[in-house]
Amino acid sequence: MVPTGAGAVRAEDAFDTAAVATWLRENTSEPDTLRGVPTVEQFSGGASNLTYLLRWPDRELILRRPPAGTKAKGAHDMAREFGIQRDLAPVFPLVPTMVGYCADPSVIGTEFYVMERLEGLILRQDLPAGVGLDAETDRERLCQAFTDALVALHTAPVSESGLAALDRGPGYVERQVGGWSARYARARTPDVGDFAGTIAWLAAHRPDDQPHTMIHNDFRFDNLVLAAAQPTRVIGVLDWELATVGDPLMDVGSAMAYWAQADDPAPIQAIRLQPTNAPGMWTRDQVWTAYGDRRGMVISGADRRFYELFGTFRLAGIAQQIYYRAFHGQTSNPAARMMGEFVRVLEARCEELLE
Repeated sequence: MVPTGAGAVRAEDAFDTAAVATWLRENTSEPDTLRGVPTVEQFSGGASNLTYLLRWPDRELILRRPPAGTKAKGAHDMAREFGIQRDLAPVFPLVPTMVGYCADPSVIGTEFYVMERLEGLILRQDLPAGVGLDAETDRERLCQAFTDALVALHTAPVSESGLAALDRGPGYVERQVGGWSARYARARTPDVGDFAGTIAWLAAHRPDDQPHTMIHNDFRFDNLVLAAAQPTRVIGVLDWELATVGDPLMDVGSAMAYWAQADDPAPIQAIRLQPTNAPGMWTRDQVWTAYGDRRGMVISGADRRFYELFGTFRLAGIAQQIYYRAFHGQTSNPAARMMGEFVRVLEARCEELLE
């Protein structure tokens, strides 16, 4: 069996499992597969929305819910995340099958949604041995599969999905720069920097929007499910909390913010979340080039710099929103507590990109 990456539920994140089981039997199809109370494990990697594995003898489902405590405005919208995946499935099949959404907080204290589990391999910080990714050629094919999946999302016909209403029209880049600058300022704690130089540069160097497409906004290896028997094939994309319709190069830049390559400095290696520094893995420039080739686009060095800088700043904003909860004692999640250092390293990376 492929390891799940899940373990014991943290006490602060526990919920009434029997209540969830009852709700599912009353509100979803195939209730006979959901008899009794499932065992529950929690995926430890998430510090934003919380993710759990529900196990019955004949079925495994995934439950997603918001964390407790103060939340950033507009964040943790379970109905939106559920609806995007449901509506995107006909034009982009690499989404899990949705099972049900519960808006009633009386069931477990928050809204939540449930989806079918996609069983496969999810890569974390380092490549596991013996899974079919030991050769450098396998890793090159893995990077190609990563890029192909992103291109497939960006070329999915949004007008056929019912999600075109997510497009707020021209000015996506401007709204994102302004929005994340404001979010960072609201979430800033006294032990992190202000990103003033980065914010000013981004505001002064905004490119015009690329034609809008569906974008994921958190596209990275630990949000991809790979086929267990063929790990150079992507079978699913997870975590659609930040997805919308907008400039696709913003999506690439955000993906590259996570992409720590082999020659990056030690602080970047220390916060690396995925195995992109392994021999045979592409550099950021190789990903940009392959993406542009697949899309028939020439992406200039200046544009790459802007989109990577924005992606890095936005990632710092996401991390700071999580760290804010730990700083103010709203969570004991160790992943949240480490985010302050994550933000400081990302600020140094932004300064490097500005030089």
